[in-house]
Amino acid sequence: MKLIIDLYLETLPVLQHAFHHLESMIEKPALIKQGSYHVFRYENQTIKAAVIQKLARLISGLQASLHLLQGGFVQELGVILRTLDEFQEDIFFLCQAIQTGALSKLHQEYLTSFYQEEFDVPDNPLLSGQKRPTIARKKIQAALAQMPESETNPNDAKELNRTLSQAFSGYVHGASGHIMEMYGGHPPKYYLAGMLETPRIASCTESLSDYFYRGLLSVMLVSHSFGEQKVLQNLYSFRNYFEERSGKTEWEHPEKMIKQIKKKKA
Repeated sequence: MKLIIDLYLETLPVLQHAFHHLESMIEKPALIKQGSYHVFRYENQTIKAAVIQKLARLISGLQASLHLLQGGFVQELGVILRTLDEFQEDIFFLCQAIQTGALSKLHQEYLTSFYQEEFDVPDNPLLSGQKRPTIARKKIQAALAQMPESETNPNDAKELNRTLSQAFSGYVHGASGHIMEMYGGHPPKYYLAGMLETPRIASCTESLSDYFYRGLLSVMLVSHSFGEQKVLQNLYSFRNYFEERSGKTEWEHPEKMIKQIKKKKA
């Protein structure tokens, strides 16, 4: 288990280095006055600036997930993983528009919602009547399922994304079945200070490999979308290294995997 955690620790600075280069390719946020405060904002609310912000949360979330894992906080880790799923979906969704050079109506609605301020009366939230329009997650997932690069048919891709999203939502909302994962041992008890030295840690350590790998792929996609080929080639080299170290060298076609899962259900 230590070897795979060491690999995660190796991955973080690679992602951070690539991020700082990508961030330098767009304008810097400006310090502006908002009510009686000064805050940093992107004056030009571009799609690339949105991608950079989502990528910042993705990389920070990976760092946080590792700290939670090392502390044994499995429930809280599930919450972070749920956010990472959405951040990655958002990045892929936005990069689709960057690569095609065309903003769909859904992309435009997404950016309007993303950049809208939480309060229209900054100094008095109680008097703010602003309501942020939310874009249904299923619309983002449906758009991703229609991407020509997808190796699964749109219906299966959409259902797979929905299932993964629901699997971790119980950690966010505190569903009973998820909370009861905190209960066990001899004699049984609630683990209130982390679950170190329980079987949950090994399974979570293994699951985290997928998130670090997908985080790496997300940074690669952004590098490609921004036209930063040198950064992309360096990430390709590290991806190969990550695959060798983590045993991700043989891949089964997604459609075949889904068919096998459907057979088990039947």
